[in-house]
Amino acid sequence: MPGAEISYPLGRSLPHELVFRTMQLKEVTSYPNESHDWGEFVFSFSGVIELTVGVRTYLTPPHYGLWLPPRTEHGASTRSEACYCVLDIASNLCDRLPTQVCTLATGPIIKAILADLMARRVDYPRDDDDERLMRVLVDQMSRAPRQDTYLPNSEDRALAQILEALRQQPSDNRPLEAWAKAVHSTERTLSRRCQRDLGMSFLEWRQRLRLVRALSMLEEGLAVQTVALELGYSTSSAFIAMFHRLMGATPDEFRKRIVQGDGDP
Repeated sequence: MPGAEISYPLGRSLPHELVFRTMQLKEVTSYPNESHDWGEFVFSFSGVIELTVGVRTYLTPPHYGLWLPPRTEHGASTRSEACYCVLDIASNLCDRLPTQVCTLATGPIIKAILADLMARRVDYPRDDDDERLMRVLVDQMSRAPRQDTYLPNSEDRALAQILEALRQQPSDNRPLEAWAKAVHSTERTLSRRCQRDLGMSFLEWRQRLRLVRALSMLEEGLAVQTVALELGYSTSSAFIAMFHRLMGATPDEFRKRIVQGDGDP
């Protein structure tokens, strides 16, 4: 995989104000939590990167990148093969970038610059042209639309138990009432805690979880019908409708664009 390997101790200053790294992962991988004084923009060329920040899990499916402001403690993992890049940005260049963790929609200019940097194995600006190009990239990031693609968690013991069970078995279709009985609570109590801790309903959270898993499964080449059944949908059409509503494309359209590396979702 083209790209330069940059090595520097975490917690210290960057060797340059802008540093570009690419990584190729061949298997399921996880990284321990870390925090540093510079910001990071993470973009996946293929595969889905999951980054955990506090009690939220953010995703970087293709056509989106994740912005981590300086001093954001985070962990990362992948559930399949992935090729991704990281742009490290010194804190003094982060003034125009969001102050909160967020997912950014990557337009054609951002994607073209990232692809160019990777193809030429640029690790940091070696001349004025590269300096201008990478500054344009930061400028485009500051203007990029922000998206909401995270899975919040809860520290409530009963609700956390349910969410973890669903992470292990996202096809579980039990209604909230049944889950309440399983954890010795009530449907009303759990419903309130979902809104309080997750900012969404139980059904919305489970749907978002299934979308997360679907992205990885589709990239692994699984048939749409197989993905639908493994995620608890009784028919492919129900899964396709959910996917299209949340991603703006059918599963087959999504997969085709990933293979071609072209277009927005």
